Amino acid sequence: MNLWLRVLHLIIASFVRPKLNPVRDVSRLTFRVWPHDLDTSLHMNNGRYWTLMDLGRTDIMIRSGLWRPILKHGWVPVVAAGQIRFRRELKPFRAFTMETRILTWSDSHVVMEHRLVSRNKDGSPILNAIALVRAGLYDRKERRFVPMERLLGEIGVQAETPVAAPEVEAFLMAEETLKSAA
Repeated sequence: MNLWLRVLHLIIASFVRPKLNPVRDVSRLTFRVWPHDLDTSLHMNNGRYWTLMDLGRTDIMIRSGLWRPILKHGWVPVVAAGQIRFRRELKPFRAFTMETRILTWSDSHVVMEHRLVSRNKDGSPILNAIALVRAGLYDRKERRFVPMERLLGEIGVQAETPVAAPEVEAFLMAEETLKSAA
């Protein structure tokens, strides 16, 4: 199934999947590695990981109801930074689950974690890759990122900003360092 079919499947399936609270819930999507996902080493291409992670973020936007204000206001999802750690390869036809969750947020961006997990023959989990992504919704009319308080308000969620774990702090610090290097 190519990416567009995966997107279509995601949208259709979201009508029957339970609503998701983006502050506390984890999106879980199942996939299989198909031949068009492979690189010349015959395992999943590193770029495909990033593409599938877009679907994890999309699942959260759809199932939380955030898609309504996104369409209403013309907001655009934008990834500002990302870091990935590949741990085990995903070979052809291997089934895996992608877990996506919000870890913390600032005034205008969230930090999300994506975990790609497959299973050993005995059923024990294998962490294939883990990534951190900093993203936000950009308001083209106002030429700025939408404040988190407004985003949460649009979907009726109230929450305090979770404390960032040390690895998230390090990721954000590295991102700031790269910003100043440009």
